[in-house]
Amino acid sequence: MAEPHATDVTIGVCYYPEHWPEAMWADDARRMRAAGITRVRIGEFAWSRLEPRPGHFDFDWLGRAIDTLHGAGLEVVLGTPTATPPKWLVDRMPDMLPVDARGRTRGFSSRRHYCFSHAGYRHECARIVTALAERFGRHPGIVAWQTDNEYGCHDTVLSYSHEALVGFRHWLKERYGDIHALNEAWGNVFWSMEYRDFAEIDLPAGAVTETNPAHRADFHRYASDQVAAFNRVQTAIIRTLSPGRDILHNFMTFFLDFDHYAVMKDLDIATWDSYPLGSLDVFPGEAAHKAAFARTGDPDLQAFHHDLYRGAGRGRFWVMEQQPGPVNWAQYNTDAAPGLVRLWGLEGFAHGAETISYFRWRQAPFAQEQFHAGLNLPDNTPDRAFFEVEHLSADLAALGPLGVPVAAKAALVFSYEAAWFLRVQPQGRNFTYIEQAFAMYRALRRLGLDIDIVGPQADLAPYTLVLVPPMPHVPDVLAAALSTFKGTLLVGTRTGSRTASHRIPDNLAPGPLAAVLGVKVTRAESFRPGSAVPVRFDNETFAFDRWREFVVTAPGTEVLAETEDGHPALTRRARAHYLAGAPDPALLERIVERLAREAGLAVMTLPAGLRTRRRGAFRFVFNYGPGPVDISPYFPDRDFVLGALALDVGGVAVSRFLAGP
Repeated sequence: MAEPHATDVTIGVCYYPEHWPEAMWADDARRMRAAGITRVRIGEFAWSRLEPRPGHFDFDWLGRAIDTLHGAGLEVVLGTPTATPPKWLVDRMPDMLPVDARGRTRGFSSRRHYCFSHAGYRHECARIVTALAERFGRHPGIVAWQTDNEYGCHDTVLSYSHEALVGFRHWLKERYGDIHALNEAWGNVFWSMEYRDFAEIDLPAGAVTETNPAHRADFHRYASDQVAAFNRVQTAIIRTLSPGRDILHNFMTFFLDFDHYAVMKDLDIATWDSYPLGSLDVFPGEAAHKAAFARTGDPDLQAFHHDLYRGAGRGRFWVMEQQPGPVNWAQYNTDAAPGLVRLWGLEGFAHGAETISYFRWRQAPFAQEQFHAGLNLPDNTPDRAFFEVEHLSADLAALGPLGVPVAAKAALVFSYEAAWFLRVQPQGRNFTYIEQAFAMYRALRRLGLDIDIVGPQADLAPYTLVLVPPMPHVPDVLAAALSTFKGTLLVGTRTGSRTASHRIPDNLAPGPLAAVLGVKVTRAESFRPGSAVPVRFDNETFAFDRWREFVVTAPGTEVLAETEDGHPALTRRARAHYLAGAPDPALLERIVERLAREAGLAVMTLPAGLRTRRRGAFRFVFNYGPGPVDISPYFPDRDFVLGALALDVGGVAVSRFLAGP
């Protein structure tokens, strides 16, 4: 077994002592420590054991579990159990349950069975969190707290309950002041939708046809605010009763239902749950691509979220749940290729993770997640992932302190509100925000660049290249930042096409960026797959594959690419570029490569599954496949700490490099 390592990063695991006989705990803790694991998350689903009946707390077993783990030299992350309220609480407060858009109450028997808007449930959460923090807040084994678990999972952010209706009306009154202002903002003169009082407003569901897009956009904002407010109830208690401990939450893959930047204002560390194989299965994509990476994961999917959550966490992030093998929740649940559990861990550390924590220590032999692999089998024998975690521990010992990620010069601006706006009025069923944003990220990463993903409020001055995926509403702060940005800028189609109240701007799209980009959008169209619009760029033919706009250019704006029928496809005004459509991958990669070179960035064109990231004095190179790769044409470094120039699928090479651009 690997010796415990001394470095600036840690390996963790998710553990459920309530699932196993107490006689197993000490040996579990010993084996964790021997494998190089130093951090353990517990408690996030244990409310029924912590409070088996109303007002009767049983914390003794949890105290013994924490003492056992701490006594073995393990640090404990204690989860609050509010994602799984017990049956007795639901029976006492049945209106706490979430309600779907069709008016159906979503009941007990799984998890996340609560409405974020419910004041009574918030009170109950405060009560259990207070009791936990009073008992364990100053325990020397507790190094951090996790609030709840996977906010919004299973489509629970948008709840159409009576409590949500009351809360939404109050939120609207605070936002607009009087009903006439709301009617004007929403354009309620259309279809005779004008209200006389806030009390007349219903939730945007159950109508004969499409409800007002401004109404739906505001409901998204309201629901997002409720997640942040719910989280704040817990963080305020923990900060008072458990000083000096980090507070975090575990976010998810491609989850857009609430603004994570807003929730992070009350947290210290952003963590996320990384399941590369399950996420590839459920994410839109070509069948051939999914087949090629079925056992390794998309080469950019995990990295995208590392960079997203590092940005949301103001530089601090963990992976709270890392996939160890097959999962139970995708449509098809493949096993990971040998070496991938180790690769995923090293890639997380390369992007700046402080902790990579594997889910879970032992596969559960009962209930909903029986098919979900762990580091150990249900009979307690090590599974393959256990040995890969040992290997990872030895890797970290060989590397020593990793330092911080090398400062990126390329940034992608990410907006949760943009995702809501494009859901409200997609205008084409194959146009989604996350696919467009992810495509831009992939184009940057194929060039071997280190990337930051930043929010609309970010300072853009440190970057030489900035990409903005489609962002219908451009906040004033971002419009101001882009107007003074000195680097090279690429702005995606549909940006600036709506105001904050979901209206077309008076000056048409791109609205507040009209002067920066030097274009005006007069018409847009969407089309089915197979109906692409040919685009000429660099004397080659590419395509807009699902969306295009008809734009007119202002004096001084150049046309760099045109559609086959003679309309501008890519424009440039000074160093600001506008894409008047959704480019196919080849076109997007060609454009991004040209702009990166013009911005002075050192780029390379990597093979399909080869990726890189720099941290401290190290360059990490990862091979996601689909076959072995000789990396010498791309990386001249020869001072390898791990790996070599020939990388098999799942292989990782780590070399030292001289810091530079």
